[in-house]
Amino acid sequence: MVFNSAKEVFIQGVTSTGKVFRPSDWAERLAGVMSSFRPGGAHPGDHLSYSPWCVPVLINGVRCVVVQAELRAEEPMAWDFVINFGLDNDLVISEACLLPDA
Repeated sequence: MVFNSAKEVFIQGVTSTGKVFRPSDWAERLAGVMSSFRPGGAHPGDHLSYSPWCVPVLINGVRCVVVQAELRAEEPMAWDFVINFGLDNDLVISEACLLPDA
């Protein structure tokens, strides 16, 4: 699995066998851990919001975390952590891009 060309990587809350990943707030927890990784570095109060590089979303009823490629360039160890979280938990990981709402 190579993500070198991806602008965004989606870690979906579904395993490769189709089981829903638990706990149900896993995406918010993972994004919360990643909240200090952001453009310009961490500042006081940043723990109160998600990093723009790692955001939890709900897509068609499936909890996901969208990881921006900028994280890989700026914080390679953080990138490895979040991608390995998905791999270690057998979650579906895909390359894609979010489209704005119509």
